[in-house]
Amino acid sequence: MLLSRRCEYAIRAVLYLTSQTPTAPLPVREVSRALDIPHAFLAKTVRDLVRAGIVSTQPGTGGGLSLARPADALTLKDVVLAVDGPELFESCVLRLPGCGELQPCPLHAAWVRTRERIDRMLSAATLDAVAEATRAHGFRLSETDVLGS
Repeated sequence: MLLSRRCEYAIRAVLYLTSQTPTAPLPVREVSRALDIPHAFLAKTVRDLVRAGIVSTQPGTGGGLSLARPADALTLKDVVLAVDGPELFESCVLRLPGCGELQPCPLHAAWVRTRERIDRMLSAATLDAVAEATRAHGFRLSETDVLGS
C-alpha cells in the first residue's frame, strides 16, 4: 500500500471540501459522516492538514473546515506530504536500510523511476481538477453526492 489509510481519508476529505459550495465551513462531524470516516480519526488527520496550510478551521457555531487556499493551488502531493510525509518520494520500496545510489537494492533503479512518475502525477493533480474529473466520471465522493452536481 503506497498511501496510508489516514492519507486516503485526507484525500477524500479535501476532495469533498473542494466539491462543496464554499459558502460556509463544514463541521468535521458532517464531513466524517458524509464520507463514512470515523470522527476521531478524521479530526486527527485534519490537524495535519491545518499544520500544512491545506485546510483551515473555524471554531464555534457555524464553524468547521474549509480549504485554506484555492483548490487549484493545492495538489494531491501537498496532501500526501502533510499526512504521510516525504517517505513515498524518498524511501526504498522494500524498506531496506542503507538502500541508495551507492548500495542499491534489487528494485532500486525501477523504484526510482516509478517514484519520479508518482511524484510528477501527484504534483500535477490539483484538487479542483481531481474533484471535477471524479464527478465527471460518475464517482461519488460521499453517499449524499448527487452525480454531476
